[in-house]
Amino acid sequence: MSSERSEPMRESESVELKKTLAELKQGLISMVAILNKHGAGELWFGVAPSGSVVGLDANEKTLRDVSQTIGAHIEPRIYPHIELAQLGGKSCLHITFSGQEMPYFAYGRTYMRVADEDRQLTTRELEKLILHKHKEAMRWDNEPSDADALSLDGLDTAKIRRFVERAGLTWDTAENALDKLGLRQNGKLLNAAKLFFATEPPLQLRCAVFATTSSSTIIDRHDFDGDILELIEEAQKYILKNIHIGMRLDGLYRVDVPEISMAALREAIINAFCHRDYRDPDYIHVAIFKNRVEIRNPGGLYDGLTMEEMRQGNVSRRRNPLIADLFRRIQMVEGWGRGMPLILENAPSVQFRQIAGLFIASFERPSFVEEANQETVAESVETVDKSVDTTGKSKKTTGKTKKTTGKAALLMEQVRRNPQITTPELAVLLGLTEDGVNYHLRKLQKDGLLKRTGGRKSGHWEIIDTEEGGRGEI
Repeated sequence: MSSERSEPMRESESVELKKTLAELKQGLISMVAILNKHGAGELWFGVAPSGSVVGLDANEKTLRDVSQTIGAHIEPRIYPHIELAQLGGKSCLHITFSGQEMPYFAYGRTYMRVADEDRQLTTRELEKLILHKHKEAMRWDNEPSDADALSLDGLDTAKIRRFVERAGLTWDTAENALDKLGLRQNGKLLNAAKLFFATEPPLQLRCAVFATTSSSTIIDRHDFDGDILELIEEAQKYILKNIHIGMRLDGLYRVDVPEISMAALREAIINAFCHRDYRDPDYIHVAIFKNRVEIRNPGGLYDGLTMEEMRQGNVSRRRNPLIADLFRRIQMVEGWGRGMPLILENAPSVQFRQIAGLFIASFERPSFVEEANQETVAESVETVDKSVDTTGKSKKTTGKTKKTTGKAALLMEQVRRNPQITTPELAVLLGLTEDGVNYHLRKLQKDGLLKRTGGRKSGHWEIIDTEEGGRGEI
């Protein structure tokens, strides 16, 4: 029998109080609920839920009977410590228990502790608990790849060697390199190996540029195939090609300055490939709208991580630890959860959201705000025609000036300089695809600012002067 206990008793997430042994079944259910939540706890008999000690009659046979009941009705088996204890001069039964083989079942059902209550788990909650228990063993990147789908012959030795040298490791053979990187298990290649080193492109990246702030009209689309490192670079190049680039002087040299921080974009792209759910067959998407750039990856925040915790930084829940470790080896990520602070530091207005199993990082485009302001001013300006009529009196007419901005304005300037300029030439000069150039040409013609005269080979462009009402070939 244990010594006298003086402190008051109260129920909690890890302590359950029962008045009599008539509640033994419910007591076992509480044990299972506590084990599934905390892995350890206490159960008292002879103490009311209010904390008042009522005591009970118990002896050594009582202890054996309780132990046998626990052994018969809790699975997997646990080995609790059962003793008689004195509380307020009264005899009580005290059970301490622990276990790490979740989920535990009582009478064929499983429960979870919520505050001081025991809630039976649904099938979905039970599946989640089992997945959580086995998450290390069941991570996709740690799983052996199908031998028929991937072998050493299916890997690019040159890629492996470049990676090893970039990681500062000594090169000897591809097999030894893969072992050093933790990419083989019992002689079998793990899934992460094919993402980095497969000869055949293992992944696809889908990119698109949209005409407005919605996805209703696509003006450019491109799908890229490659390994994980190649696609990270392709994503960056595609974004740079389709957003506005300014400049600043660094001494005597001109330095290009994208409208969105490339440090923030690069970190978001790496995060998308590092933390995506590779069991989901969907792709990583880069979507460029007039007002924002979105990077979308399948798989929401992992292992209970919240948006608030993520934004605070220095917190990392890794869905793919082996992939993350490979990135760390070549200094593409840190091991201290610094990615999110880096993004927020360089792009404070970035927005994160989760929709239909997708995690989306959305970066605001400052050029959209500037163009919107310019267009608002242009549309509000009234033009005054001060030409004199035959009577010598001034004549006033009012109207709205049509004004082009952004890529459309640059296109008009190129046409003004060279009316015979071709679509491929415009694409090179403006940093657009030919589809993107054609979109702007169609819009300018629809707005009455541009006209095509003649055929595709021998024709030329004419800029329409909307203020004078005339039309000039320049």
